[in-house]
Amino acid sequence: MKASVVLSLIGYLVVPSGAAILGRCVVAKKLYDGGLNYFEGYSLENWVCLAYFESKFNPMAIYENLPGGYTGYGLFQIRDWDWCDRGRNLCHMSCSALLNPNLKKTIECAKKIVKGKDGMGAWPSWSLNCRFADNLARWLDGCRLYRQGWPRQHSPVAPSK
Repeated sequence: MKASVVLSLIGYLVVPSGAAILGRCVVAKKLYDGGLNYFEGYSLENWVCLAYFESKFNPMAIYENLPGGYTGYGLFQIRDWDWCDRGRNLCHMSCSALLNPNLKKTIECAKKIVKGKDGMGAWPSWSLNCRFADNLARWLDGCRLYRQGWPRQHSPVAPSK
């Protein structure tokens, strides 16, 4: 039993060659540079947490959700039936544009999604894994995101209360 669980975990962690998995701090930097830190009130830690639970930091991930009847694209697994050209196309872009590792289109679309009535709740994985997490700061541990020469208070990490 233990051996099968270990083998399953190893199989899950193996990444196909050529996959564009980004490092956690690379994702954090790209999201920060794209203006997501405290966008609509959500900290950068929330966005990095979401990216992990949606795609394991794979900006080229495509997952079909057969029970839901949609396909998710990219880092945030943006649903085709509402947001890109295979559905209502509310982001006014092709679904394949959401698969670019530079994340510009992904961030642009994510901003439109989070402005909706559900905010980050539009992603069930955020609600389940990130929303009430008391350890969100770990998503930025060791990442140097503030620009050289800026005072520390300009870093994307909010002061704790």
